[in-house]
Formats: sequence, C-alpha cells, structure tokens
Amino acid sequence: MKIRYFITAVLVAASTVFNGCSLDEKMESSEPQTFFQTRAQCVSAVNSCYYTLKNLYTNVMMIATEGVTDLAVIYSATVDCTLDISPSQPRFGATVWTQAYKGVMFCNSAIAGIERSPLPAKDKIELKGEAQIMRAFYYYLLTSFFGDVPYYTVDVATQELQIEVAHLPRMSAVETRNKLIAELQELCPLLPQERTSDVKENRAGAAMGWMLIAKMAAWNKDWDTVIDAVDRLEEIYGDLGQYPLEDIMFRNKNTPESIFEIQHTYTLGGVNYSSNVAAICMPYPKTQNKPIYDKVEIEELGATATAWQPMRPSAFLAGSLLYKGVNDKRDAITLIHDGLNGQKFSTTGYTWMGRKFWCPGMYQTYDSNNYKVFRYADALLLKAEAYCMKETDAATAVEYLNKTRRRAEAGDYTFRNWTKLFQEIMDERARELFGEFQRKFDLVRWGNWYERVQAFSNYDKVQANIQPCHEYYPIPDTEVVYSGYALDNNAYKACGL
Repeated sequence: MKIRYFITAVLVAASTVFNGCSLDEKMESSEPQTFFQTRAQCVSAVNSCYYTLKNLYTNVMMIATEGVTDLAVIYSATVDCTLDISPSQPRFGATVWTQAYKGVMFCNSAIAGIERSPLPAKDKIELKGEAQIMRAFYYYLLTSFFGDVPYYTVDVATQELQIEVAHLPRMSAVETRNKLIAELQELCPLLPQERTSDVKENRAGAAMGWMLIAKMAAWNKDWDTVIDAVDRLEEIYGDLGQYPLEDIMFRNKNTPESIFEIQHTYTLGGVNYSSNVAAICMPYPKTQNKPIYDKVEIEELGATATAWQPMRPSAFLAGSLLYKGVNDKRDAITLIHDGLNGQKFSTTGYTWMGRKFWCPGMYQTYDSNNYKVFRYADALLLKAEAYCMKETDAATAVEYLNKTRRRAEAGDYTFRNWTKLFQEIMDERARELFGEFQRKFDLVRWGNWYERVQAFSNYDKVQANIQPCHEYYPIPDTEVVYSGYALDNNAYKACGL
C-alpha cells in the first residue's frame, strides 16, 4: 500500500474519531494532492495528527515513564518493568518509535496540504499551527525516549521520499529541539492566547506551544527561553491558586489548569476511546465481582473493574515525600496509605496509588479518564528550576517553588543554598507531578536516572538488568537495518547489549 493511500485512510478515519468532530463530514477526494480543498477536509487532516496518541498513552507508557524511576516500581514480568530491553528487544520503544513517527508523518502531510489549500490566511495559520504544535509534541516524545533521532519535516508523499527519510541518521536532540523551539516561537504569538480548556474541543493551541518551548528548552538547559515561555503562560493562566487541587485527578477532564490531556470516553456498547492506565493503579488483588481491593471495600471503584499487577509507590515517595500524616493535601489524592474508610489493607504498612488515577465504576480495563500530560503547575516549577540553575535570583526561584506548595498547604520553603534548593525542586516535582508520564524524562535530563533507580528501586530484576544505556530506549534493530545502518545503537553496544 503506497503512503498516500495510507494517509488518506487515516484522514477519513480521523474525521470520525476525534472527540467533538462531526460525524457528517464528507470526503470529496481520496488523493492527498487534491484532498485539501475545504475547511472540513483540512480539519480532518489536523484530526489525524492526534490519531496515534491512543496507541502511545497506555499502561505501558506509565510503566516506561514512571514505573522504573525513583518514585515507583511494578513487580511484573512485563519486560519494560524489568528493563529487559535491548535493540533486538526494544519493547515499548518499538511502539513509541512507530507511533510517534506516524504522528510526525500525519502532521507533515497536514501542514503541506493546508499550505497549498485555498483556505483564507487566518484559517491556514490556525490549522497549520495546530499541526505544527502536534509535530513538535511527537518530536518532544521521540527525543525524550531516544535522545538523538532522525528529524524531517517534508511530506512523505512518494516512495522515493519514504526511502530517503528511512535512511536519515540520528540528528542531535539539542539541534532538533532548537529548530522546534524557533518554529514555535514564531508561531505561538499568531494564535489566540487562551487556556486549552477555552479552546474549542480542547485542541492544541498557543498554551500547548508555549509549554513545549519550556519543556524542550529545559532539556537543552536554555534557561532564559524557559523563563520567557513560562512568562507567556502566566499571562494566559494567571494565579495557580485559582485552580482547585482536586482537578489534578485524571477523572476531572479538561480542567482550566490543564495544558494538554489525552482524551478518552467510554460507553458500554458504544464508540469507545479508552485506555487502561487505571488497571495498574488500584489496590491489588481485587475480589471478583465485588468492589473489594486488597481486602478493603472501595465503592467508588465498583465491582466490574479488572485490576492488573499494580504499580506501587516507592519507599522514597511514600516514606519521605508523601508519607502518612504529612502536611500536604496532595498526599490524600496521590496515595492511599494502610487503608480506607476505617478498613485496613491486607498487608500492614502498604501504600497504593491513590484516587488521582482511579476510574470510578470502571468496566473491566476500560479506563475512560483523561490522562494529564502537561499542567500549569509543571510550567511554574520549570521556572523555579530555571532561576535555580541560573543561580542569580534565589528569591524568584523560591517564590515559584512555593506556588505549588501553597496550593497544597504544604508550607513555604526557605532558601538555604543552591544545592538544597535544586534538591527541593526535584522533590516538589515528584509530589506535584507523580504519575503524569514524565518522571523518567526529568531524571534523564538531570543526568541522575541511573543512580536514583539504583538507589531507590528495590525490585531485584531491575537491579540485575539496569545499565546506564537504559536511560534512553534503543532504536529497534529492524529500523537500524532498514536505514542501511545510518542509524545506530552505539550506547547499547558499549554496554554489551
């Protein structure tokens, strides 16, 4: 099947799967070269830019980004849980590589089609800009998972171009991010400066673009760019205190503080856009056909849910950061200690993932929660980190750190020295953002993932398998071969894998 026909099939499918889009959109053409003639067709193309997210944000994404860090562990034979990963067995890395590059391909196709469309300039800026933001998001994921990756922006509309792109080598992740940052810096001021929750259908807009700039600039240690991007978000979002802490729960969808969420719905017997993260976030084991989880009755979870081998908070998270009795409102949302409603879990002292991740009344593993990927609190903590790393303005760094602490009623932090401040920022990002698909990314960009997993994971299989090269996933060896060895896994080779 040639690429242009594959893309067309996705464009047609995307016109019906994106949340809130009309099911009555009519397709007037089956060839991408003549497809982009109406706004409805261009919207369908932009819808395709979201198409692969459902394949990326699953329970394994949670395992890969949170479950093998200093904050959590999952005692499962699932190989991503045990770091049994190599170029010949890339595990979730193969999914990320395939689905993220599909996303890039759909975005490139949409951008090129919208550029040549007869739409008014205003519509072109809006729709093309959305596709550019989504393309930047996929490259953000790719560089976070793999480091240096091939970078391309052409519409792969011919087999010749497909072969050319397939033979691209890795490009510096720093250079890739710099290109994307420059593109977004030019684009974002042209878009409406509004919160994502105010954008029709919660689509990616300027807020998402500014957040991506801040995230990628933090990876590149470009702290002035981080500060500038967060300044723009502050103009849009204002005071963090106006956003209820309870809204961080995944069940509370498209809340005003959110910048980007993975959209899910579930209706028994209907059209479903659901995933399965909640299945690894409940107390375990579950009693069949009863709302009983690890011997505790939890009515809000219901009797019909299926619980899988769970992810568990590490002793560091549950014993040092969000421990029982801590003066921090996030604790009761993020973790459940010992028991609930006067009932005790079967194992004394056990802590489980909390209500933040539960899906009330879930049927089997159909988790209809939205997944929080980017929130405003994250941006404010990035600004605290930027000022800390610049070591020029301790008062401002502490002020931004304390914005999230105050909302959680955790008390203000007092500056001692730059080293202790950075440690507190690392800890505060754990308290605020745990389970939001990014702890590993933070540890890798800080350069301490390997050391902290060794120090805080008590899973013997992780300790037996972990290698420094595992900070990034390997490129699947099938892709290396297909590239004519333009691609490589030299870091894994150096580790003997």
